[in-house]
Amino acid sequence: MNSIKTVVLASGRGSNFQSLKSAIDRGEIPGCSISLLITDRRETAAEQFARENDIPVRVIDFKSLPDRKEFDKSLRDALSDQRPHLILTLGFMRILSKWLVQDYHGKIINIHPSLLPSFPGMHAQRQAIDYGVKVSGATVHFMDEGMDTGPVILQAPVFVPEGATEEELSSLILIEEHKLLVKAVKLFCEGRLLLKDKHVKILN
Repeated sequence: MNSIKTVVLASGRGSNFQSLKSAIDRGEIPGCSISLLITDRRETAAEQFARENDIPVRVIDFKSLPDRKEFDKSLRDALSDQRPHLILTLGFMRILSKWLVQDYHGKIINIHPSLLPSFPGMHAQRQAIDYGVKVSGATVHFMDEGMDTGPVILQAPVFVPEGATEEELSSLILIEEHKLLVKAVKLFCEGRLLLKDKHVKILN
């Protein structure tokens, strides 16, 4: 199996990033190799984890750059240097530019803590609790030019306990995120995801 060069984009603790790396180390995703972590801020837990595990890191500190255009250019350059087969946005708190998404069409996978199309954007768990839903969940999808509107790859439901806080629901959903991410990346690396228009077919 050919190696699938994977770049991870993360902004915070990197929980999904760590879960993915553990799955790779256990041999659950043959052919997947993480070639670079890109962060948009300094001294994140994701960066620390990457350095402890000998994964190259590129910090593109958004606050230190003059404007969004310069950030987009730096991100594009970093990805061009890698020429990745797969890009994973795992808690990355910057919206990717439309031309970057178009450049890597069908190669960017995002994970979101709700059953899309419900509760896109920030604070999805809080949105679910405020709305009073009984079931929320997690979604892994290909990224497109919209806000959490890309073709769905996998989803998993999570029942919302009565009186659950945002933090409690987030923890429950995160368990499913870890499972879905590993499964989706494995399917991608095996060439089993067929993307056509707004739909994803999982091949046998």
